[in-house]
Amino acid sequence: MTDTSADLVILGGGSGGYACAFRAAELGLSVILVEKDKVGGTCLHRGCIPTKALLHAAEVADNAREGDQFGVKSSLEGIDIQGVNSYKDGVVSGLYKGLQGLFKANKVTVVEGTGSFVGPNTVEVDGTRYTGKNVVLATGSYARSLPGLEIGGRIITSDQALNLDYVPQRVVVLGGGVIGVEFASVWRSFGAEVTIVEALPRLVPAEDEWASKQLERAFRKRGIKFKTGVRFTGATQDADGVVVNLESGESLEADLLLVAVGRGPNSAGHGFEEAGLKLERGFVLTDERLRTNLPGVYAVGDLVPGLQLAHRGFQQGIFIAEDIAGQNPKVIDEAGIPRVTYCKPEVASVGLTEAQAKEKYGTVETLVYALSGNGKSQILKTSGGVKLVKSPEGPVVGITLVGERVGELIGEAQLIYSWEATPEDIAPLVHAHPTQNESLGEAFLALAGKPLHVHG
Repeated sequence: MTDTSADLVILGGGSGGYACAFRAAELGLSVILVEKDKVGGTCLHRGCIPTKALLHAAEVADNAREGDQFGVKSSLEGIDIQGVNSYKDGVVSGLYKGLQGLFKANKVTVVEGTGSFVGPNTVEVDGTRYTGKNVVLATGSYARSLPGLEIGGRIITSDQALNLDYVPQRVVVLGGGVIGVEFASVWRSFGAEVTIVEALPRLVPAEDEWASKQLERAFRKRGIKFKTGVRFTGATQDADGVVVNLESGESLEADLLLVAVGRGPNSAGHGFEEAGLKLERGFVLTDERLRTNLPGVYAVGDLVPGLQLAHRGFQQGIFIAEDIAGQNPKVIDEAGIPRVTYCKPEVASVGLTEAQAKEKYGTVETLVYALSGNGKSQILKTSGGVKLVKSPEGPVVGITLVGERVGELIGEAQLIYSWEATPEDIAPLVHAHPTQNESLGEAFLALAGKPLHVHG
């Protein structure tokens, strides 16, 4: 066995792994990164980027179909799924090439192969041992299924859904969280009949209840069916289709069943438990500085309990690199990580939901500003709103937005939350007119006691 050492050995080249590698290299550390597949991970190849490309194609389809309401004579001739996939793959390929270039520019050594953590500070790949003064575990996550529900044929996860070469006529989506509602949105725009099944009482159950109601109303208008508060009991498939059975006794027939019940941590088969790492339900446990129970070993991203978001892993990777380099970075506030669901309409939020804020503070003040009072939203013909949650001490501790394109507004919302701004801090700021961004300004004016336009 040969021995190769560096300041930092990283197992996994997704958002968390590569961000950590680049920042560490910038800070003068030597870095070896092990990746069994392609650098960029789930986000670039099977997650954020390809799904958002599909969602943009879906938006173009809706625009063509709905041209009449803007006085534009357009119609949707159909969906060329090969063309859609070619566009999607082109976006991914361009970003992948750019990422590969960054690895070379940052002089990060990439080792291709399946790595195992053999402890205390060593990763083994195909018989070669790579030893780091510090080790970062960044093996990411996989698309989960339910016990007894085998993936294959007409029963698929998001991995297979991204590469379908046809548009299904009827789909059942198992799971009303982020992945489920995004695919439901795409397929509906492409002309499919869609039914979502969610065991919890509402769609996007992790979001504020107000956002769930807004999304459910919009989905009803779009003809997306959903059954909430009902459990799945099984599915059978044959050459003609799949039958999905529910606890209520109801059966749903479809061409495909998309299993979108969340993602599990990729911790099995990498030697974690054998090396003495502390795990819980497969997740690697860390402290707030992302240190595991083993000295010099960190874990990052979807492998760690919490929000499974690429930008969370990315920021955590930067944090770890800076921590190892002795910069003592500030601990990441999990509630301050922005969350966006890119269906039509979008749901974006930062901070606490009303329920979480009540649990923390006892009493809170809330305000909803409807997008019906926003000029640009009326031009876009989107409905929805902005919900603010204010703590008794004054700062706004939660911001939730629903409406087309509102994901682009979450940047200002994140600053407001992170800087513990009060309504009086934000009310004097000038927001450009006509923009959807004004809806944030109007909501804060109203919460500061000086509403100008209708809110409710």
